[in-house]
Amino acid sequence: MNILLIAGGWSSEREVSLNGAKGIHKALLRLGHSVTFFDPEHSLDGLLAAAREHDFAFINLHGSPGEDGLVQALLESIGCPFQGSRSTGSFLALNKSVTKQVFLDNGLPTPEWEFLAKRPSKDWRPKFSYPLFIKSNTGGSSLGLSRVASDEHLSESLDHLFATESQLIVEPLIEGVEVTCGVLGQVALPPILIEPAEGSAFFDYDAKYRPGGAREICPAPLPETITAKVKHFALKAHEVLGLSGYSRADFIYSPDGSLHLLEVNTLPGMTATSLLPQEAAAVGLSFDALIAKLIQLGLTDNK
Repeated sequence: MNILLIAGGWSSEREVSLNGAKGIHKALLRLGHSVTFFDPEHSLDGLLAAAREHDFAFINLHGSPGEDGLVQALLESIGCPFQGSRSTGSFLALNKSVTKQVFLDNGLPTPEWEFLAKRPSKDWRPKFSYPLFIKSNTGGSSLGLSRVASDEHLSESLDHLFATESQLIVEPLIEGVEVTCGVLGQVALPPILIEPAEGSAFFDYDAKYRPGGAREICPAPLPETITAKVKHFALKAHEVLGLSGYSRADFIYSPDGSLHLLEVNTLPGMTATSLLPQEAAAVGLSFDALIAKLIQLGLTDNK
């Protein structure tokens, strides 16, 4: 097929998107497709004209304007198929505070939160005890994330984050280890247990994208009952958000055996160190086979 590979964009995750697109581009060529690269670095002008000349679009954007459903809505308007979720599910899943409401409404455990639509007054204090996390309501890749340990650090963190983010959420620190679980089609993949390398306080941007930045164990060495629960929650989150194709749910697994669903990614990272390709490899899917599967699902789900 003639495939339009859409990557880059204008979000803070631009470089992650471009890095992942390199591997996707090579895989598409190995699969026998012809590929045109489209980078909406400053605007989406020309996207519809380009999409009309192609059989399929492969989206590897992170943040706006890819994970928010805008590109998907444009492609849907002209009937161009693409991989992953449609515009409505994408829009819903990108907004963490709204997503958490959907989780609670469907019995999925998620940490408490406070939503900040604007920078609060200087005397504002969160309802959670320290330490806590403040993060972008719509960002990813652990960009726009701050761990706050005291009142002294609070104002500085808010100023720093609101300089680049329009909305934030505040969550308490949940003790435990990070676990992530991908969904491909209607199947939950083997979860990964994430252990940040020494010197990293948590699974931050550097730990995610620097080789050796974290120890990622797949399949996760968890009790069978916990693995089954992680997979169940990942599939249910995928379903209640109205997602299709693939997604990846992130959890904290606490020492008391409880699970806490943090968020769901509708366009999971596809770099050499990304998590979902590792999970696919654990069930025998090479990177090329994963790309082929996503195209197959996209042709079925997003005509």
